[in-house]
Amino acid sequence: MGNEEDTVIAHREGGAGVIRLNRPKALNALDLGMVRSMRRALEMFLDDPAVALVILEGEGERAFCAGGDIRAVVASGRARDGVAEAFWREEYELLARLAGASKPVVALTDGIVMGGGAGLAMHLRHRVATERVRFAMPEVGIGFLPDVGATFVLSRLEGAFGRYLALTGEPIGAGDAIEAGLFDCCIPSNRLADLRAQLTRLQPGMDHATVAALIEGEADQIGAPLLDHHGTAIAEAFGREDLSEIETALADMKSDPVHGDFAQRTLATMQGRSPWSMALTHQLLAAGEASKTLEACLIREFRAACFCLEVDDFYEGVRAAVIDKDRNPQWPSRREGWRQPDLGVVLAERDGRPDPSFDR
Repeated sequence: MGNEEDTVIAHREGGAGVIRLNRPKALNALDLGMVRSMRRALEMFLDDPAVALVILEGEGERAFCAGGDIRAVVASGRARDGVAEAFWREEYELLARLAGASKPVVALTDGIVMGGGAGLAMHLRHRVATERVRFAMPEVGIGFLPDVGATFVLSRLEGAFGRYLALTGEPIGAGDAIEAGLFDCCIPSNRLADLRAQLTRLQPGMDHATVAALIEGEADQIGAPLLDHHGTAIAEAFGREDLSEIETALADMKSDPVHGDFAQRTLATMQGRSPWSMALTHQLLAAGEASKTLEACLIREFRAACFCLEVDDFYEGVRAAVIDKDRNPQWPSRREGWRQPDLGVVLAERDGRPDPSFDR
């Protein structure tokens, strides 16, 4: 089954229900039709007594999933047709359903795992990365926010690493992502097919421990160079309370013989991001850390995402990154007199715009 263009392929293989993102030329970026196809497939597999587990994968070696189709979102925002809001609502509902699925769901990720792609994987009990994985939540670089439940997950990472990822948007390799707890283990790309074959041979009745043991039996150790070399500097700087304090701490490290170059690069990166997005993200991370459930964060992120459709930084960021591709955003929020995001306004309920619903 799949949508009319087969951008999602769902089928049974042995005891596994396989959901494959099949849009490799677009790095398997998600749109509303794909989200709906995935949800239908997931419900079908969860209801099928012959299915033991569900496998999520992406077509091609370049990407598991690079996130949402941001061009489509911006087009919808300009048209005010409600498609962007529907996309986020149904995407977040899908993520919550995956996180609470009654059967094991295994993400087999290879290549780019960013934005919405990270959301598909990071809430699961079984998250496999190959050595080729590049993980990122790059939204502050386009005037948006780390969504898809990222404010729940990143706010809980040790050593303020989640703040680093959210406020810089920088990509990390598989080893650092595993060390941080965003994935469970590394399976070499040349052994991923073997693991997949073993998973499809599992039969109904097995439990999460069986799946985890099978995966761990194929895993390899992999280094975490960023955390090994600069984890203490990240914790020192990004553990600060305010954004300005984080930037000051990075500036103060410039003469450090070990961390100086890294701190300067990181500060320069942040200075190129959307000030509005960083301020909003910082507030949402604090709210996410205080939240008890993923669902509470998803509702908050939904309202914030919809608010971004009214923010000039979002359209300018997408223009620079995706449309004109000049990589030189002229952030409106860098102009004099810009106003910090008012979380009460950003997160206000809107008539005619229902929040995500997490009832099946």
